[in-house]
Amino acid sequence: MRRPGHHRPHGKQGMKGMLVKLSIAVVVLLICTFSLLFSATTSGSNGYPSEIKVEELWANANSDGWRPLSAPRSDWPPPPRESNGYLRVRCNGGLNQQRSAICNAVLAARIMNATLVLPELDANSFWHDTSGFHGVYDVEHFIHSLRYDVRIVESIPEIRKNGKTKKIKAHQLRPPRDAPISWYTTVALQKMKEHGAIYLTPFSHRLAEEIDNPEYQRLRCRVNYHALTFKPHIMKLSESIVDKLRSQGHFMAIHLRFEMDMLAFAGCLDIFTPEEQKILSKYRKENFADKDLVYSERRAIGKCPLTPEEVGLILRAMGFDNSTRIYIAAGDLFGGERFMKPFRALFPRLDNHSSVDPTEELATNTRGLLGSAVDYMVCLLADVFMPTYDGPSNFANNLLGHRLYYGFRTTIRPDRKALAPIFIDRENGHVAGFEEAVRRVMLKTDFGSPHKRVSPESFYTNSWPECFCQMETNNPAHRCPPQNVLELLNSKLESKVNSDLESLNQTHSTSVAGR
Repeated sequence: MRRPGHHRPHGKQGMKGMLVKLSIAVVVLLICTFSLLFSATTSGSNGYPSEIKVEELWANANSDGWRPLSAPRSDWPPPPRESNGYLRVRCNGGLNQQRSAICNAVLAARIMNATLVLPELDANSFWHDTSGFHGVYDVEHFIHSLRYDVRIVESIPEIRKNGKTKKIKAHQLRPPRDAPISWYTTVALQKMKEHGAIYLTPFSHRLAEEIDNPEYQRLRCRVNYHALTFKPHIMKLSESIVDKLRSQGHFMAIHLRFEMDMLAFAGCLDIFTPEEQKILSKYRKENFADKDLVYSERRAIGKCPLTPEEVGLILRAMGFDNSTRIYIAAGDLFGGERFMKPFRALFPRLDNHSSVDPTEELATNTRGLLGSAVDYMVCLLADVFMPTYDGPSNFANNLLGHRLYYGFRTTIRPDRKALAPIFIDRENGHVAGFEEAVRRVMLKTDFGSPHKRVSPESFYTNSWPECFCQMETNNPAHRCPPQNVLELLNSKLESKVNSDLESLNQTHSTSVAGR
């Protein structure tokens, strides 16, 4: 029975109402579908891939049309015949800290129009190595490569004055940390002109990294990626190891920074035995500033180095299987086999330079500059490189920058801060969705492609865009210089040498005529 006041709609009206409702439903469905498609598109086009494809990671990252090039792009005159004096520096720290210091020394010499004395490498208590520059780097190549930029001598020459031979004593200065260019053009230059030579020590992080002069930054790249080459026997040894590793397919190199100094520095002690904690605490007290560090707080914000097991779990979540060949670049892992066992269970094909090439030279210098140099080259040439702690690690930071410049070679950079809560949940028994959560974090990394440098990322970690260029671009600052840029530089240098010789001949002729 119909309720009073209601009646059946007319047939045509009912049909019309149904069509309207159906139309509305279709529109809503289309909007929802479009919204989902748009969401999926934007999640894949925000600069990050929508899924991890392991087979693609073995190839270089997408360059987006950029190519590495650090040649000058504006007027870059060769060094004048007369300099303002000699610059000596003592590069302290490990091999890679010294490497960036050498780059800064060359730039400082250019800024001051100084003649650079071959940098001294500190034989510090950690390395116990007195190889020096001659023992590690190809000196002849270094000097020749930088002939368009600075004058370099192996030692300060003696001078003859009033018929006597005299040594120039370099005036010692301690530069401020991250000193601005103005310090070098005022304080340092004044002392150089007064004494004829200055000796800057220590010289680690003594020149600001962010400089608003692209040509100065490109000079740093020329030093780091072209002039600084290891001695031929180190290169040969490194290439031999890489050939053996690659003979069975692709390989990955991991800088496993789970060593005493880094663990003590980070204040990550609680996962170790009471005896091991005493060792770490003692090392921290002797080498670092006294701070009250709470392990749980440090861990929660990603300040602790990844454990070997955590590294293995990340790689498994990304899709790497147990057939993956991995080269381990590391010193003595703290805690030993106890921490390596879970990693080895996930990835049994592990190597280091001693297992691949157990030569006597490497065996006796595993922890010295030679061992570090070989590890550096193997990591540079690896198909994939993964640093496990790229905070204050000069080794990892320099390699990230070198691999970027070497052709955007794939790197895997775990975001420890984003991964920390995921690992903590797993330790608390919440394992469901663990791998998917790890993948979501890892999808947001750049895998070695060009990306904007954002503080605290170092210039030595990412020299884009200053040391890169594009063949096709509307931005003149990014356009590649002419192909004959070296010929132009050489022509300038020859012209300068001829001009200097002419000037010397005129001076000599005037002197003879006046006798």
